[in-house]
Amino acid sequence: MSVKVALVGRPNVGKSTLFNRLVGKKLALVDDTPGVTRDRREGTAKLGDLTFIAIDTPGLEEAPEAALEGRMRLQTDMAVAESAICLLIIDARAGVTPLDRTFAQILRASGKPVVLLANKSESKASDAGVYDAYELGLGEPVAISGEHGEGMGELYSAIEPFVTEFQEADDDEALEWDSPLKPLRVAIVGRPNAGKSTLVNRLIGEDRLLTGPEAGITRDAISVEWRWRSTEREWPIKLFDTAGMRKKAKVQSKLEKLSVGDSLRAIQFAEVVVLLTEAETPFEKQDLQIADLALREGRALVIAVNKWDEVEDRDAALRKITEKAARLLSQAPDVPIVPLSALTGVGVNKLMPAVTKVYVDWNARVKTSDLNDWLHDAIARHAPPAVSGQRIKIRYIAQTKTRPPTFVAQCTRAEDLPTAYKRYLVNGIRDAFGIKAVPIRLILKKPDNPYVKDKT
Repeated sequence: MSVKVALVGRPNVGKSTLFNRLVGKKLALVDDTPGVTRDRREGTAKLGDLTFIAIDTPGLEEAPEAALEGRMRLQTDMAVAESAICLLIIDARAGVTPLDRTFAQILRASGKPVVLLANKSESKASDAGVYDAYELGLGEPVAISGEHGEGMGELYSAIEPFVTEFQEADDDEALEWDSPLKPLRVAIVGRPNAGKSTLVNRLIGEDRLLTGPEAGITRDAISVEWRWRSTEREWPIKLFDTAGMRKKAKVQSKLEKLSVGDSLRAIQFAEVVVLLTEAETPFEKQDLQIADLALREGRALVIAVNKWDEVEDRDAALRKITEKAARLLSQAPDVPIVPLSALTGVGVNKLMPAVTKVYVDWNARVKTSDLNDWLHDAIARHAPPAVSGQRIKIRYIAQTKTRPPTFVAQCTRAEDLPTAYKRYLVNGIRDAFGIKAVPIRLILKKPDNPYVKDKT
């Protein structure tokens, strides 16, 4: 495994900016507001020929453990505990503060190697702060600018003795979809305070993510690597905990817009989306919009109904929710519905079997011969209607891709085929080949006219 390197420091010293530069992507939200980062986030970082896991952490603050800031501090403590090296970052323009001194002492007591970084050193105004950093007793400070990329060579020289040269090639995309080495990307999405972080913590069996009664604690889409064992095999899973998504009209602040954008990207890059809704208020308008977005993006969808332990008549509630889902989510009838309680663990063991089942369906491939046998029977039972006295003919169908299953049919007057008949064909594919819970795309294409000469 790669060496883990924790980026620590008080709020707003530029940890997330440096993290983004090291991993080469804008993974962490960056804003001038202190305390944007609340959970620890990991990413594969490269600096010259060094490869390591960088951990972005919440800003270090002195606060009671029960307070939000105290729980954020625990996230940083856990990052320090699991890392091999700590990078203590100070703001060179602001100079050394009492908080910097406090946390320098804490890091020295941890026994971990510590490299001191004086960030925001792109101008002469920071020179005094760089010299002040010597008083922290952590050796010579490395003057850098995470925003402008200055001082990266000096940073390399400082951490190279501690980082073993272990290169990990990120070849997930090159693996076959069912390879036991390929991580299954699962995004947990929903409204604010639906219990998404609590569910992730329950699944992995540890308090990995910050939780609490306050709405909107999660701001970044945080990825957590985990392994789940089914009865047949072990699955490597990459879980994405996302920020809650409110109605667009209510999203006003720049920071919340960034958080929602991060959640939308998590949906786009996920393979299975778990929509977490609440048992007392299932399928509110915002839930349906999130589900519709996931299905339009072609993702496999699972509905998890949280706070099931608070429901009295569970059979009646489940029937009502199932009927509602079938009526409101026609793009994916029979979408799996998993009642659970993230807080108590009731029903959580049924979630991953449902996730892996829809993932298999999402990758389903049907033989062309079987498809055309089915098409012949489907047309015999219910022929396409005639338009303007001319009958529409569907001659051939083939599957062109998976993820989601996509089919192309050669059809005369394709633009005139009624939507209802197209829906009849899609539902027929679902029933005939058992692909019921994922979106299916059917593309109608006019056959080439052999009597039209090529003009080229």
